Amino acid sequence: MSKVLIKRTADYDEETVYNSIKYVMEKLEVQRAVAGKRVLLKPNMLSKQPPSKAITTHPQILAAVIKVLLEWGVPPKDMLIADCGGGTASVTLAQSSYNGCGFTKVSEDTGVPLYTKVETVRVKTDGAIVKEFEIIAPAAQYDVIINLAKFKTHAMTGMSGAVKNLFGTIPGLKKAEFHMRFPQKESFAKMLVDLCQTIKPSFTIVDGVVGMEGDGPSGGVPIALGLIIAGENPYYIDHMMCTIMGLDPMSAPVMQEAIERGLCPKILPQGTVEGDTELYKKWEGFVLPKSYSVNFAQNLPRAISWATPAVERLIAPRPRVDKAKCIGCEKCGEICPQQVITMEKGRAHIDQKGCIKCFCCHEMCPVKAIEIKRFILFK
Repeated sequence: MSKVLIKRTADYDEETVYNSIKYVMEKLEVQRAVAGKRVLLKPNMLSKQPPSKAITTHPQILAAVIKVLLEWGVPPKDMLIADCGGGTASVTLAQSSYNGCGFTKVSEDTGVPLYTKVETVRVKTDGAIVKEFEIIAPAAQYDVIINLAKFKTHAMTGMSGAVKNLFGTIPGLKKAEFHMRFPQKESFAKMLVDLCQTIKPSFTIVDGVVGMEGDGPSGGVPIALGLIIAGENPYYIDHMMCTIMGLDPMSAPVMQEAIERGLCPKILPQGTVEGDTELYKKWEGFVLPKSYSVNFAQNLPRAISWATPAVERLIAPRPRVDKAKCIGCEKCGEICPQQVITMEKGRAHIDQKGCIKCFCCHEMCPVKAIEIKRFILFK
């Protein structure tokens, strides 16, 4: 039986984080797995954002994992820090993002290199809907992958945890192509599970010391949860995150897909969770994304229920530009898979007719100028 560890971690104090990280790594017997192996460290680096915004994996988490690995005899040359955020894949952008997220300093302090190349490989898969992925080369070349995710909500997938973090192995604007190929959240979730089954992370550690609630993964609000979650099975970890968020796993597309494939049970078996188990409960008052509302069809009379698909499309949450906040950086237009965002008088404009509501623009906006507009009756 896969076990999931939850460890109380009050803040990002260096010693506090180190003690928690060493505890979960020892419990998971990571030392035995990494002996004589090359280790890839895959943090969440959505974009160039400071740790204080709780959008990316805190650098103290990354530093603590490396410190433990160094103590266990894994040399810096056998480790690599690698991720590919949104936008165009380039050496310059990668370096800027690593620096902004605080990962460059971790690299300098520990001697563990950063992956800044734009080399990719194609990997065949027996996935349900994707038979081949193009991923950053290290994800296919290293022996052990330690997935360092962030505890966050997500406008499209409900939550962003262990499985969603692996989308960072898809290079640059290739991410937009996947949004275009799979515009519905159900098919997008199938793709994410296919990707997770292809990457097969060895271990996952989720930074929930300060997570994000509301309209994540970048437009939400930091929330001090004071915990770290770790395990080998990424689906069990995401299931646990759903419980803490108060999100029904069957309403989270990735979890629903994993459960239907038999990769995770609807309810985690008794004894699965170890550590500070009192933290494994619904966090009262946790705010989910605006895009996750009550099912509209449940509230309609049977006589007009035939109209719900069209009505739901009409009233579904959608991205809206706050012109007063927009700085005209064009990052939203660059990432938009449908290319329906243009610049008008130096401000972004979204053509709602072609919008597939993937919320990539909302995700990549550096100043939170793209909001999630929700139908007034569901506010």
